Amino acid sequence: MWNRILIAGIMVLASAAMAVVGQARSLDDIIKSGTVRVGVNPNQPPSSFLGPTNEYQGFDIDVANHIAQAIGVKAELVPTETAQRVPFLLADRIDFSLGALTRNADRAKVIEYTVPLHTEAMSVLTTDKLDIKSWKDLNDPKYTIVNQRGNNSVDYLKQQLPNAKVLLVETTADVIRAIAQGRADALVENIDFFLGTTKSFPQVKWKVLPDIIQVSYDGIGVQSGNEKLRLFLNVVLYDMHSSGFVNDTWAKWYGAPPVVKIVPNPYF
Repeated sequence: MWNRILIAGIMVLASAAMAVVGQARSLDDIIKSGTVRVGVNPNQPPSSFLGPTNEYQGFDIDVANHIAQAIGVKAELVPTETAQRVPFLLADRIDFSLGALTRNADRAKVIEYTVPLHTEAMSVLTTDKLDIKSWKDLNDPKYTIVNQRGNNSVDYLKQQLPNAKVLLVETTADVIRAIAQGRADALVENIDFFLGTTKSFPQVKWKVLPDIIQVSYDGIGVQSGNEKLRLFLNVVLYDMHSSGFVNDTWAKWYGAPPVVKIVPNPYF
């Protein structure tokens, strides 16, 4: 998920779990209705956002439509902010949730996940001007690490790289611009969400360090107990991965292939 801070979403889990849980629609119910309700984040480009014609577009939208086609129904896109994803599933306001739903233990207590749809890989984006071999080499006051204000990686990096200087900016474009202009040396983040913006500075020789700091796995969320739907989605996801649909669609919207690709596994 755009690696903005997720604490708000996790904090609502306890109260959401105490709320009245709506009975989830089964796969058969969805087929009979002719529509599948898909939760998508309305403000998370290029994953999902309102385009110039006031219609949703992005990676998640293409995924939602592809899954709906596999079911044989139409996709009803339900705007679902980060903190609303789990509560909307529990209340049966959506049949499944996209929106970069990172797999973690707190959410797994109250919802179920499919196999992973995509990853979020934390690594280092820099330029050929920086001669380092590992992300840990950045723990030096001569280096400035740029990040987007509000990302939960900011606190993580302050703990892991306490000696480095930190420059906080407002947008993805500001992050990439700071490195391109030499005001910062590197970005340490889930860089999938930033690679496409580097194309705005073709004169810069960008590079990604090969060492991956950590990898998170984002699945599709369904209400607990909705097993037939979850297993169906797993089958569809295997086909989407093995055909190249997920990686191609990711590159289409993010401007580069995933840093860490999902290896499709027919057994789950």
